Amino acid sequence: MNHPTPAVVPQRAVERLPRLALLLFCAAYLLPGLFGRDPWRNADLTAYGYMWGLARGRMDWWAPALGGLPPETALLPHWLGAWSVQWLGGWIDPALAARLPFIALLAITLALIWYATYHLARTDAAQPVPFAFGGEAAPVAYARTLADGALLATIATLGLLQLGHETTPELMQLSLVALFIWALAAAPTSRWRAPLAVLLALPALALSGAPSMAVAHGVIAWLISPRSRYAGMRRMAPWLAGGIATAALLATWTHAWHWRVDLPGLPASTAGFLRLLLWFTWPVLPMAVWTVWRWRGHWTERHIAIPLGTVLVSLLSAAAMGGSDRALLLGVPGLAILAAFALPTLKRRASAAIDWFSVFFFSLTALAVWVIYSSMQLNLPPKPLQHLQRLAPGFEPSFSAPSLAFALAGTAAWIWLVRWRTSRHRHPLWKSLVLPASGVALIWLLTMTLLLPVVNYARSTRPLVQQIAQWVPADDCIQAPGLSPTHVAGLEVFGGYAVEATEPSPRRCGHLLVMTRMPNLAPAPAGWEEVTRMRRPVDAHEYFTLYRRVR
Repeated sequence: MNHPTPAVVPQRAVERLPRLALLLFCAAYLLPGLFGRDPWRNADLTAYGYMWGLARGRMDWWAPALGGLPPETALLPHWLGAWSVQWLGGWIDPALAARLPFIALLAITLALIWYATYHLARTDAAQPVPFAFGGEAAPVAYARTLADGALLATIATLGLLQLGHETTPELMQLSLVALFIWALAAAPTSRWRAPLAVLLALPALALSGAPSMAVAHGVIAWLISPRSRYAGMRRMAPWLAGGIATAALLATWTHAWHWRVDLPGLPASTAGFLRLLLWFTWPVLPMAVWTVWRWRGHWTERHIAIPLGTVLVSLLSAAAMGGSDRALLLGVPGLAILAAFALPTLKRRASAAIDWFSVFFFSLTALAVWVIYSSMQLNLPPKPLQHLQRLAPGFEPSFSAPSLAFALAGTAAWIWLVRWRTSRHRHPLWKSLVLPASGVALIWLLTMTLLLPVVNYARSTRPLVQQIAQWVPADDCIQAPGLSPTHVAGLEVFGGYAVEATEPSPRRCGHLLVMTRMPNLAPAPAGWEEVTRMRRPVDAHEYFTLYRRVR
């Protein structure tokens, strides 16, 4: 039974978003944070540590180990970063060299989401209701408008902001999920590119550390494809089966299968996951839920079933992994596409609420950033700087004219957009996502320009390594049993040390570094003498004791 489409869209509502404006949106989102910063602690620094070690020849390419610790994810993303460091590390900062292919993957993800939405919106079931006397939106213009909306929805997603700018395997996984969605969306009109994309996306996703999700995505699409009204989609079934089999075989061959299920057993854990889900997916999840409801008679149609299937896999994986934000990240492409299909059915009151929330929230946040910056540079007002100096002892503010110029330009563009949105131009479908997307881009731009020095000081392990360098010569060996991969990566990358984090250590190192969660009051281990005690300036919960081997 064919249900009537809920989209009622006149031609004036599919006014084209200027391409230059769209490109500027993407540039303001992609480029800040690319330059002038260290790899940040935890996943960003850990992944870069493996890439840096591979590029320097300090690790086996098939069995990399950071201080003797193997990576938790598969090899392909680390190889990509290492190749970039090898090719470009002699010309530019190695951290920037490793970051470039991953920011390119984020740009590719945005493009794939745009084209996937465009193809899905061109299907008959997704088209708006034809008017009795004409005047409904033209199919191409309608599809292009929804694609613009999906791209803006992706940029507006809060959870993508930091994770999308890290040098981590999850960013490669995200781009491969977007490629897989594009392949299914383009299947009716692409005879060879779509099947080849499936054969690339699923095995590469398995080699990037997500074999279970690769198989799950493939199985859901394999179940959907035979029921499609499009011959091109039905022809995808054997290709999907081949992609699933190849992904499973490659994951087995490379030992990429890992048991990561950690079901939250307490109400507090469940509530924490729900809070994560709410802020991480804002504003696309509420819009996606609205799409599923308003298009409830079309759940089996491609424009709903394909993105919804990928979202369900991501949500179930994140819940099974105890609330993993990185598993949730892989649902962003599907959520953004579903959010785009909410635009033709969104009530005017809901659109106005999104606009005014965006205006107040992002304007106040931008004002707070400027107040903090003024305090750092002019000591006006003095309290924010005093607070920063308490939280980050040893931090010294610095001035950058280019950073200030970019921040001023971004703020001026935001003011112009707010005036544009609140005064007129109320017809285009994508209008409801302009302010959320530009607000996220603005805050990221201001943070990565005006506040970058203090954020980099707080998120980098370089200050700790600089303290250690006062006592341990460069290129020396440090024994550090039980030290986290993040700290091992910091010691090797910023200090050039050879670190042994396994126990027993295979090498006889001249120094021992021990981390505790409280000040270490225990006597020195046998054969060692205490040299100094220290902690990372902005971390009050990690204490380090450095020992020297007794000769």
